[in-house]
Amino acid sequence: MTRESKGAWKYVYRIRPTIFVRMVIGYLAIFIPMIAVSAYAISQLALFHRVTGQILQIDNRMRDYEKKLTDSLLTQIRYERKYFITKDNELRNQFLVAERDFTNQIDEAISVADTPNKMEVLTRIRSCYDLYRSLFNEEQEIADGSQNSVEDKYKEERKEKVDEILWELRNLKSQIEQDTYNRIKHLGESGAKANVLALAMGAGCLLSGIIISILITRSITRPLSSMRDKTRQIAQGDFDGKLNLSSPPEIRDLAQDFDLMCTKLKETDKMKSDFFSLMAHELRTPLTSIKEGTNLLLEGIGEEVKERGKTVLTIMAEESNRLIDLVNSLLDLSKMEAGMMALNMETSDIQPLIDIAVSGMRPLAMAKNMSIEVQIGQDLPLVKMDRERILQVIRNLTGNALKFSPMGGHIAISARSVEEGVTVSVADSGPGIPVQDLNAIFDKFKQTTITSYRKIKGTGLGLAIVKRIVNAHGGRVWVESETGHGSIFFFLLPA
Repeated sequence: MTRESKGAWKYVYRIRPTIFVRMVIGYLAIFIPMIAVSAYAISQLALFHRVTGQILQIDNRMRDYEKKLTDSLLTQIRYERKYFITKDNELRNQFLVAERDFTNQIDEAISVADTPNKMEVLTRIRSCYDLYRSLFNEEQEIADGSQNSVEDKYKEERKEKVDEILWELRNLKSQIEQDTYNRIKHLGESGAKANVLALAMGAGCLLSGIIISILITRSITRPLSSMRDKTRQIAQGDFDGKLNLSSPPEIRDLAQDFDLMCTKLKETDKMKSDFFSLMAHELRTPLTSIKEGTNLLLEGIGEEVKERGKTVLTIMAEESNRLIDLVNSLLDLSKMEAGMMALNMETSDIQPLIDIAVSGMRPLAMAKNMSIEVQIGQDLPLVKMDRERILQVIRNLTGNALKFSPMGGHIAISARSVEEGVTVSVADSGPGIPVQDLNAIFDKFKQTTITSYRKIKGTGLGLAIVKRIVNAHGGRVWVESETGHGSIFFFLLPA
């Protein structure tokens, strides 16, 4: 085989049929065996028709001929005996009529006979009958002047020929019956064989139809399932990996466009992350300078600041702190998304972290006349974690609970041991979260759609950071909420 022919074969092999071509091939693969089964059934019906036709048109007619020949021969014997006794020409005429009937019947039987054996028997019958008729004619010519000894001789010879003819007729009858039996037997065997083959071919067609349908369906649904899974990964912010699908050309082209879209989204996401990181770094230094300068002015360094000026400086300091927190959150999130977040893992108890977070939040709770309840389960297992990051998680969740709970509300923090590790929950008495927002609130810059929440200032980064930290520890975070009945945030850390 030449190099060009090998290349041509490889090209043909790599060509994948379209969905339409696959459907056409699949239907042909199903319908062709069905047509074959139908053709076989039709051929068997034709066989049944042919065999029954042979039984009706040949065997039954041969059976009728055999009876008529026997009756005609016996009639001739009867008239022949009476004629030689009475010499009545009327009896001789009746004999001749029976003779013509016999001759006509045997000629028709020979024309209908379909087997060599029947032809041979009929030929012998005709030969014997010709001898019988010759003996009758000879005896008739000498009947007037013959002696009894001559008549007895002809009589014996005629009797021998008649016996031979009757024996051959019985032989013919048995052959007819045997042929009929063989045809019926063959018909039964063919019917049984056809039944088995029809069932086998029908089952084969059904099985092949199911297999072909499954193969065609899987060739379409498997790449679509891969694209669905990839879509879910993209929805979660994972743009890595390409769809290397073995699929029909239509879906393959769609997958290529899908990969191109993922590449563009990844580039856009990287540009956004780089922008946030750059802006955070660029803003951090001047904001720190503004903060320190404001603190110096508030402390009265340089000259006395008037009361109104102190108020303005206090507002500036608070806003500077808020901007610095936002910048720090952006930097943390950028590091987490880039996989650059370093975790200082150590085995520790989570209860002290809860106590530290609650102690820092109690002044804020007292300012809003809120109560904080802490419930720690017995025998909490030690958890391998980064203490500072998990403390950040607890502070973010507790801070959100304080922020979104009304004056005089209640916050409950609990920790309990579960089969997988330790579960910590933070429950608030806020307005709750709609069902459609339960998953979206863990995305960056996402906040709930409840109108009352929009009045509360927030960056939309706290829960995104919580999710990243918990996932980095191999745990998971989720929320249970019902509109108007508060929310409960959970996170699980493996022990």
